[in-house]
Amino acid sequence: MSEPPARGSPSRSASDNLKHSAEDEARLTSGALRLGEPRAGGAIPVIFPEHPSDAGFPAIENMNRFESKLDEHHLVLRRGQFQTLQINVGRKCNQTCRHCHVDAAPWRTEMMPAEVARRVGEWIREHRPPVVDITGGAPELSEHFRSLVETAREAGCHVIDRNNLTIIETVAFGWLPDYLARHEVEVVASLPCYSAGNVDAQRGDGVFEKSISALKKLNAAGYGSRLPLNLVYNPLGPKLPPPQAELEADYKVELRQRYGIEFTRLFTLTNQPIARFAADLRAHGQWDAYMELLANSFNPATVEGLMCRSTISVGWMGEVFDCDFNQMLNMQMRNGKPLFLWDVTPARLEGWDIQSGGHCLACTAGCGSSCTGAVV
Repeated sequence: MSEPPARGSPSRSASDNLKHSAEDEARLTSGALRLGEPRAGGAIPVIFPEHPSDAGFPAIENMNRFESKLDEHHLVLRRGQFQTLQINVGRKCNQTCRHCHVDAAPWRTEMMPAEVARRVGEWIREHRPPVVDITGGAPELSEHFRSLVETAREAGCHVIDRNNLTIIETVAFGWLPDYLARHEVEVVASLPCYSAGNVDAQRGDGVFEKSISALKKLNAAGYGSRLPLNLVYNPLGPKLPPPQAELEADYKVELRQRYGIEFTRLFTLTNQPIARFAADLRAHGQWDAYMELLANSFNPATVEGLMCRSTISVGWMGEVFDCDFNQMLNMQMRNGKPLFLWDVTPARLEGWDIQSGGHCLACTAGCGSSCTGAVV
């Protein structure tokens, strides 16, 4: 792709764009970010941290530090060709991880209702996305998980299950490895380290042991050999992940030698400064330093491959977003009104501006970060 043209007309004034509610602010735990109104054909990204000093730069520049980085490099962020429908079926999970950008937990009750699942299934049958990526929470806890998997596979879609591994170790979901293998579903599983101490520190006591047991069951079902089993690493703390290829090689050696486990690829993800991780940064006085690290590590070569350019993210009520992170910040796509999946088509969204904020710096730092790992 050739270098994008320089950004066009500037955003309107803050007073014109500012639109928020008490409900929105309660949800935006990374500093009570506020959204601007969209323009026809896209959305003007206007995001204001509630406390300017928290963002680590002067108040006059707080409109959007990520947008400033794009401007410095004469880049524009717009949607390209559609590739992936990512469906968040709800916030309920059997774990409560420190880094979770979804704030998922066993006590969460927000789950996709039957009517929304039906309409999402109809959209899949009509538009046949190349990839259907099912996430949560623990997506398998949704009563509609299997119907979405089977609908997508019947439509010829490649299906991904974002699996936390420990769900496989529960009595109620011991059937998962064989079911996923039968439908040739790709498994993307979180394993932030190959040592028990680091995993349990981030994801909870006993999680590493359960994860190893689940990986062995997935291997026995054909994952890591004839079926794709990809692992996800994210750093423990406010730092960037190491080079993906080098870390993948280490993982393969350690997991094979210690546990006899095989997997396909390792995806390295940068921790997003939202939700629980943002709260943890603030609690330890590390917010400013982490945001500086992300901004100073901005890599313009990552912009072309950002997942928001090719993904439609769907919330548990059918709302559409540019990515899963925007979804967690309630940055719903709009065109005079909030948009839902059944309001849009892939062709209609192509070329739209993408809503952004300071959190987007996590996706463009270093080698970049996406739901499929490093970008460059």
